[in-house]
Amino acid sequence: MQINTMETIETLGTVAFAISGTFAAMQRRLDPFGVLIIAFVTSIGGGTVRDLLVGDTPVAWMRDVNYCLLILLTSLATIFFKTHIKKFKVTLFLFDSLGLGLFTMLGIQKGITFGLDPGICVALGTITGCFGGVIRDTLLNTIPIIFHKEIYATACILGGILFFLLKYFNVTDGASTVIVIAFIFILRVIVVRFKLALPKFGY
Repeated sequence: MQINTMETIETLGTVAFAISGTFAAMQRRLDPFGVLIIAFVTSIGGGTVRDLLVGDTPVAWMRDVNYCLLILLTSLATIFFKTHIKKFKVTLFLFDSLGLGLFTMLGIQKGITFGLDPGICVALGTITGCFGGVIRDTLLNTIPIIFHKEIYATACILGGILFFLLKYFNVTDGASTVIVIAFIFILRVIVVRFKLALPKFGY
């Protein structure tokens, strides 16, 4: 896949998760500094864990300060326009779902670049897509969504499997990427719309 395509996906994913983190923080009525911190960790958390696991250091946002500036500007713009957006919860969900699909593909491609097994690539995609949200929810003192409701990490895993199936049938990387991102986003919308979830265990 061409580098500029991956850079575009990373930029879009960073913006989507920055907006998601900003809205999540504003829902909890944090001060502006707190909002910026949550936006930052939501955007870079998964990628940071991924890069540390594969030994790609310094991690991406340390090598390119433009990602930090992008998160800052996106968060400030979201705060400024918050009065024009009536449904915070819906907006948070949509951008979180979009970021999930975009960052899952980034993690998969990073694994492919390092020559890792497809199963490990899917795991890296899941980590990249989910761990920013895990850190966000933990800092906001809520149980991360990945652990207690909805099909979240499962969507990343299914998307990753779909990507390698498409590769097996010689679908181009560009088309496969678009299909997988759309698949994860649409799956999340369907899951939430029809209140689908994995079985819960208790005693």
